[in-house]
Amino acid sequence: MSTVKGWEERIEGTKSYAIDKEVVYQAWLRVKANGGAPGVDGQSIEDFERKLEDNLYKLWNRMSSGSYHPKAVRLCPIPKPGGGERVLGIPTVTDRIAQMVGVMSMEPKVEPHFHPDSYGYRPGKSAQDAVGTARRRCWRYNWVIDMDIKSYFDTIDHELLLKAVKKHVSEAWVLLYIERWLKAPGEDSAGRQVQREKGTPQGGVISPLLANLFLHYVFDAWMQREFPTMPFERYADDIIVHCYTEKQARFVLEGICRRLEACGLKVHPDKTKIVYCKDGQRREDSEHTKFKFLGFEFRPRLVRNSTTGQFFVGFTPAVSPEAKQAMRRAIDDWELTSQTTLSLTEVAEKINPVVRGWLNYYGTYCRSAMRQILHQIDLALTAWAMKKYRWLHRRRVESFRWLDRVRKVSPGLFAHWNAAVAHGGTTRAV
Repeated sequence: MSTVKGWEERIEGTKSYAIDKEVVYQAWLRVKANGGAPGVDGQSIEDFERKLEDNLYKLWNRMSSGSYHPKAVRLCPIPKPGGGERVLGIPTVTDRIAQMVGVMSMEPKVEPHFHPDSYGYRPGKSAQDAVGTARRRCWRYNWVIDMDIKSYFDTIDHELLLKAVKKHVSEAWVLLYIERWLKAPGEDSAGRQVQREKGTPQGGVISPLLANLFLHYVFDAWMQREFPTMPFERYADDIIVHCYTEKQARFVLEGICRRLEACGLKVHPDKTKIVYCKDGQRREDSEHTKFKFLGFEFRPRLVRNSTTGQFFVGFTPAVSPEAKQAMRRAIDDWELTSQTTLSLTEVAEKINPVVRGWLNYYGTYCRSAMRQILHQIDLALTAWAMKKYRWLHRRRVESFRWLDRVRKVSPGLFAHWNAAVAHGGTTRAV
């Protein structure tokens, strides 16, 4: 707050747009909390903060006068879990703060209009909420449309998006800067600039809100109007639609394809499928009897009712193979055997936040599916012990016994020790 008060001594003059200095400061606090890499100017969060008052004042002054123009976004390719690459567009710290000012102005106006089954990047909603809703509906509806929109963030039509924005936003400065953010070019590692005629870069602060607004009109509101009895869960561009019959699912999918194409989008032909929610009671044959959604794999599983203790085949989610593989890679990347200067308590402090996050998310449903991952963590700990303690060198069995003794004495030392036999939900996978 003192930083904001320090601006009052500056000569301001007449401004074209009324933008509150306090909002700019609060936007900075959010951007700082989110962290992130530098943009094309190489300026980090720490660099920006060294001259915080001057930098914030310059940004506020430019935004208020209409002279603010964003820099190019830094294009950063990252590998996709299933292969290929996704290109992130990373704005500069200054542009991230400016975009956050736009989010803080725009979000309260659009959020009340969003569909209750839109879960992505919304306050008070989470991926776990979407997975839980999909789980319950898979019990009531026999068929699912597992949908993927091809290159969604890169193919959003600017004209249609701005039309949607204008339905809710009247401030001229918000409309002006959203258009400039959309048109800001990308810049690759060689310094070459790529002009953009459509899309909003993944990595931009305001991109999730704009992407949600676009799909609200393209998909959510349209589904509610055209297929009101077919519920769905949407997390950004990851969409699940529930249907009673296969024929109905095919009819709905054809309608969705036509709708998306009319709005400049395409359903990914290889990643979109119609799935039968097969279980102990539903025994029809189908090409597809499983689907993945937000890191979980939904499929028939032998589960046990936690109340009656009876076993049955249910169609239910658990951590996906791809998510488990990513966790295995993360455990390898810890390289615990090269960190023998750490104490066991320090090792726990290093890995517990990560493991706790895995358990809190993936352990929500069928936590027993995490057993292999929890065992691999113990394998990494025994490998660390064999490297650290000479008396355990090459003695794997004795190392496991040592770790088991530590577990009995300090069961809360590692986050996964108390969670190993716990389970989430009303049923437990076998």
